[in-house]
Amino acid sequence: MKSIRDVFKIGKGPSSSHTMGPERAAKIFLKRNPESASFKVVLYASLSKTGSGHGTDRVLYEVLGSDRTEVIFSDSEEPVPHPNTLDFFAYDKNGKELSQMRVLSVGGGDIQIVGEPAEELEETYPENSFAEITQFCKWRYISLPEYVELNEGPEIWDFLATVWETMKAAIERGIKTTGILPGGLQLKRKAKAMYENVVPNERAQLMELRMIAAFALAVAEENADNGVIVTAPTCGSAGVLPSVLYYMQITHNMPDETIWEALAVAGLFGALVKRNASVSGAEHGCQAEIGTACSMAAAALCETYNMDLAQIEYAAEMAMEHQLGLTCDPICGLVQVPCIERNAVAAKRAMDAFNLSTLLKGTRNISFDMVVRTMKETGEHISEHYRETSEGGLARLYHRRKRKK
Repeated sequence: MKSIRDVFKIGKGPSSSHTMGPERAAKIFLKRNPESASFKVVLYASLSKTGSGHGTDRVLYEVLGSDRTEVIFSDSEEPVPHPNTLDFFAYDKNGKELSQMRVLSVGGGDIQIVGEPAEELEETYPENSFAEITQFCKWRYISLPEYVELNEGPEIWDFLATVWETMKAAIERGIKTTGILPGGLQLKRKAKAMYENVVPNERAQLMELRMIAAFALAVAEENADNGVIVTAPTCGSAGVLPSVLYYMQITHNMPDETIWEALAVAGLFGALVKRNASVSGAEHGCQAEIGTACSMAAAALCETYNMDLAQIEYAAEMAMEHQLGLTCDPICGLVQVPCIERNAVAAKRAMDAFNLSTLLKGTRNISFDMVVRTMKETGEHISEHYRETSEGGLARLYHRRKRKK
């Protein structure tokens, strides 16, 4: 299994697969063709259908130069290797083709260049399932954070410290910012108003909901506004994990070291999903993004209370199980509706899974490994209309309503 560094990537929103991946690919292509006079990039499938709303063309123009780059949103129905496929072409001043490169943006900011060995991180963990991790930890009498340090090295804590500072900064910016999000939906930022409406003496459950929702909205709105966030495991689901950990830190006076350990545990569960399924909405729907984020958050919450392996697994499994079948149908291809509110709902669901795991300990029938496999199989059967193409669900009905007006 790969390093948890592969789960947590710092970058600009709004989409890890539609923005961060293509941006990385464009930088590689430009480096390989520095003397080219012009470029053409052709986007296919999900990238073509929702790339404009996700800012794919924007980042390509920024990297390659808007004055010498043509971006084509292909309507071809020919099958492609991945829903997020794009072709790069470089030309000389006479229009002669110099080079081409096909890239797959496979989710979480990762890319694969067709015909070349995958630029993958080395295998960091010998274990590839939570069952194997549990067996090893019990054999060595170590906790999950100790397991992470054993495999990643002590320098992982400096990395997670940077991740946490970036997450906190996104929340703190988001709860202070107002305005309209870009993209044309005229969607107002809500995090600041939500946070300012928290009443200190109101019912504890309602106050918890308001605060967690405000923090999740803050990050999701920063992401939608092209702000700097941390994939956890993707841009579209980046608000879930930091919101619950920030809430726990400020309400329970938890030191940063406790949060770093919780992030390490969250990273493990994210890495397991990337290893055994996918975190790409274009591949498996939103269950792969929000479902994984919810699992990561539930497991992290358990770690803040030093809960045992069985309770941590139960919380993570429960969080994913009740996201199965969740579709990805962003209105206008923007990471805004239903994505932003979905971060808040999933954050609260992670809290519920965490609380239930303490009450239902010893009654679990489904393993985390089983629910990840189920998520993958479910995703493979979800229609492509519900996998980040904006051709079904809310996106389709919204467009149909607009046409009638």
